[in-house]
Amino acid sequence: MAEISQDSGGGKKKGGKVRAKKSSTKIDMTPMVDLAFLLLTFFMLTTTFNKPQTMEIIMPDKPNPNDKPPEVNERRVVTVILGANDKVYWYKGITEPVVGVTNYSATGIRKILSDENAQIKDMIVLIKASDESRYKNMVDILDELTISNISRFALVDITEVDKKLVKDSNL
Repeated sequence: MAEISQDSGGGKKKGGKVRAKKSSTKIDMTPMVDLAFLLLTFFMLTTTFNKPQTMEIIMPDKPNPNDKPPEVNERRVVTVILGANDKVYWYKGITEPVVGVTNYSATGIRKILSDENAQIKDMIVLIKASDESRYKNMVDILDELTISNISRFALVDITEVDKKLVKDSNL
């Protein structure tokens, strides 16, 4: 374990003075390293890792082709279009849309969704992602819906009319 090496000079110098022997210690670090690795493996094997958190999405059953889609009052519909450069385009209703442009901040789409949810009873949000939007935008809008306590939403394909509305609002 620990070892003391002694100087073989005899401890005498010129002039007959007797000096104390100088000794240096050498410590064997092997047992300490072994213990460190044992502790490391013990804690690694006994710890519990974080489980990934997922958002539950309930998918509807496949519709029967003979069934008509349910009718929805267009005053309860808010459409959100995810655009390029982290822009969010939104409008209420379907027949005469007035497009607004915002972003993903707390004063942006979150405020709009919260305000509209307070005004419109049983509001339905249609989410349409453009080809220029990113996957992060879809995750952000789903987070904003959760924060705003909106439980009725649908992911819908973007139409040519929506693309034209986005293009016209950029002009």
